Amino acid sequence: MPRHPEVAPTVAAMPGDVYSSFAGRITSYRGEIYPLHLGDTWLDPAPGCRLEDLRLAENQGMYRYPAAQGLPVLLEAIVERERAKTGVSIGPENLLVGAGATGALSAVVGALVQPGDEVLLLAPYWPLFAGTVRIFHGVPVAVPFFGEVDSKEAAVAAVAARLSPRTAVLYINTPNNPTGRVIPRPWMEALVEWAAAHGLWVITDEVYDHYVFRGEHVYGLQLLPERTFVAQSFSKAYGMAGNRCGYVIGPRSVMPELKKISVNNFYSAPNGAQLAARRVLGPVGDAWVETARRSYRVTGDRIAERLGVAPPESSMFLFIDVADWLDGRGLQGFLEDCADRGLLLAPGPSFGPYPTHVRLCYTATSPEIVERGVEVFASMIGRGAATVGSAAVSSGVSGTSERPAMAAAAHC
Repeated sequence: MPRHPEVAPTVAAMPGDVYSSFAGRITSYRGEIYPLHLGDTWLDPAPGCRLEDLRLAENQGMYRYPAAQGLPVLLEAIVERERAKTGVSIGPENLLVGAGATGALSAVVGALVQPGDEVLLLAPYWPLFAGTVRIFHGVPVAVPFFGEVDSKEAAVAAVAARLSPRTAVLYINTPNNPTGRVIPRPWMEALVEWAAAHGLWVITDEVYDHYVFRGEHVYGLQLLPERTFVAQSFSKAYGMAGNRCGYVIGPRSVMPELKKISVNNFYSAPNGAQLAARRVLGPVGDAWVETARRSYRVTGDRIAERLGVAPPESSMFLFIDVADWLDGRGLQGFLEDCADRGLLLAPGPSFGPYPTHVRLCYTATSPEIVERGVEVFASMIGRGAATVGSAAVSSGVSGTSERPAMAAAAHC
């Protein structure tokens, strides 16, 4: 048991800089900066759905505590939207609005995971979920998956190989961050069936479901609603990352337990963020998403062509193996060299056992800046300068044209 000056070993062992350790180093760089390490969007939210559009006269109580579960008007709008998307009959009692999807997922983990329980994470995975499991003294178990399995049988074999008596939860992130892959329906059905056979809870992280360019997104809620929790986020869907508002859908019998965690953690999502979220769930938000989807797909495809990888299926990312371009300093040295050229990328080890990979977000800044940043990256991996008329960077787990794509085909 830690005593002063010691801290909890679980926390001490966690990385402090998940997406880049060079933000401070790059402040002295005098050229253009390419911040492609964070999973964000350069687009502002839809007009009328921004915090500046909220007026106290129209939203009495806007600066008071909202209901801990979420604003009733937002809960009802989410119910309507999710019923239309999935065809599954849910009500407000199936919902919890959180401080981003991160907060909502922390409530799920807190309610389901006992100290020492294991959570299977299909890898590469979103790093903050692994951190959440650790905070609640669970054990995240990476299951090499994207780019490793090629059938529903192989998918089940991958998770089965890491099953133990302590396994409590299967976490599935599709559309996937960082690979940009979408898990096919037969695989999803087989994974959920396997989880049910072993008495596991299932968490499906679907925050990029608005941004599927190729293939089909399968809603986890349709497969096993009695033991599935689904995470969604206004951050990724509608360019509202700074608002910190997301939600989780789950079995109504368990939702009161999630609320215990949320009340004692963040209490509630910001009131203004929930009001803006309510506004965006309608035609204005739908039009914004359609415009964003077109922009993201064009940029992703252009970058894929430039780097010689398969175009992304979804989301906002490339996950690239740079093993052939590492020297004796390893990945850290490669990322240092990138930072010295103004380019920030996320390190592969944050996403699981990937010591030679990097993640690139192609929506984090404007397409023009992204493309210039990708030219820097291309020069570092031997792709040379772009020829006249060539395009620029993509999303998927991959390498160069000489290296097989790990995850792009045809999801921090």
